Amino acid sequence: MRQTMAKKVFEIEMKVRDYECDTQGIVNNANYLHYTEVTRHEFMESLGISFKECHEKRIDPVVSRADLRYKVPLTGGELFISSLTVERKGAKMFFRQTLSRKSDGALCCEALIEAVILVNGKLSRGDYFDEKMKEYI
Repeated sequence: MRQTMAKKVFEIEMKVRDYECDTQGIVNNANYLHYTEVTRHEFMESLGISFKECHEKRIDPVVSRADLRYKVPLTGGELFISSLTVERKGAKMFFRQTLSRKSDGALCCEALIEAVILVNGKLSRGDYFDEKMKEYI
């Protein structure tokens, strides 16, 4: 019987800035999408992947779909943990992301982000990323 390994998780800590909150004092929903993007960029940088260098080589990972589920709101000044796992299905990469309040671990947002890789402007399998992400996929 084949044993499956748990996927490695990438995490970073972030802080809510006051200007990200709406008049209700909670983080505006659009900012959660920004948080997930920052997490993916930090993840890629931790693997030695530069979006600028990829673009110069005409290799462009792009979001093709985003599904965010809001659970418990974050408020100004709160610290939170943003984490992700990644999986590959054909030409697509799926990032499962969570944002959780640091103080009590409350789940604030779940996201499923689907990305595709364009090489020279055309859909590609994006094998360039496989070797760099092997510990996570």
